[in-house]
Amino acid sequence: MRYDDSPPPPESAASVSPDTPWYARRSTLAVAVAALAPTALAGWVLTQVLTGSGPGGQPPGPKALPASHTAGAGAHGAGDAKASTATPSPAASASASAPASASAPAAPAKGPLAGRTVVIDPGHNTGNFKHTSEIDRQVDIGTNLKECDTTGTTTNSGYMEAEFTLDVSRRTRALLESKGAKVVFTHDADRPWGPCIDERARIGNEAKADAVVSVHADGVSAGNRGFHIILPATVKGGAADTSKIVGPSRDLGERIAGNFARSTGSAPANYLGGGTGLVVRDDLGGLNLSTRPKVFIECGNMRDAKDAAQLTSPEWRQKAAEGITNGIVGFLGG
Repeated sequence: MRYDDSPPPPESAASVSPDTPWYARRSTLAVAVAALAPTALAGWVLTQVLTGSGPGGQPPGPKALPASHTAGAGAHGAGDAKASTATPSPAASASASAPASASAPAAPAKGPLAGRTVVIDPGHNTGNFKHTSEIDRQVDIGTNLKECDTTGTTTNSGYMEAEFTLDVSRRTRALLESKGAKVVFTHDADRPWGPCIDERARIGNEAKADAVVSVHADGVSAGNRGFHIILPATVKGGAADTSKIVGPSRDLGERIAGNFARSTGSAPANYLGGGTGLVVRDDLGGLNLSTRPKVFIECGNMRDAKDAAQLTSPEWRQKAAEGITNGIVGFLGG
């Protein structure tokens, strides 16, 4: 159709004289249009029946688009909106406004430790050697001041304690998560040094951890062998108050000690703890400042050749992780 004011196309010579002005021919044109109207109406009705369109040019019901279409409704969708003059139905509007990436919520964790939080503290940091001034800074551990952190030790061949602790911690995390636990690390080699011992304790406290384990290896003279668990002493001073965690921490430590020995075949330390594998200390900020059940485990002596052979073995480190995990599971009643 034409919507401007230009003259209509000339009519046939049979109906109007060539000398008749164009504005005088409108009556004739109207007659022609009236004659064609029924035919056009019949054609429109047939089209609606065949295409299934409902009133207003809309389909009788909303039709879901494939996911690929809704996901790509960015620039193309905006252009389509400009071209359409029909008002979408409420159902279509709701469908269009829903985010294409929406998905069902993740299923809750399953396993004996579902709903439990465990904080794993990989001792030291491989970058501490390059940041001695930062880690030498004194921090308050409640009873006194102590350095922020230390470098840790190494085997005689140069395998770093910080490498060992991170590897065992990651293996332990995988095992705990497979049992449904939420695992929080104090660090994961994602920072150049630290964190300081007071921050390590704070991470466990703020996570409201059900159990916290700090993973270490000792660095004493050759001939001293075996593992030991360090338990918090009863400490009260400044920000330190371990009165509520001494009992549960001992339970956690005893369970880890028994399971660690069974899993690794390693014996309790022969140089402290009286053969029990358990030692109580009041000079460790990571224990003094903790409000959650917490222990340290010294998995062996990196300076003894026989212990070092175990600590540098990936297979033995997996057994160490299993022992720590089984102790935590036993403590949490899993």
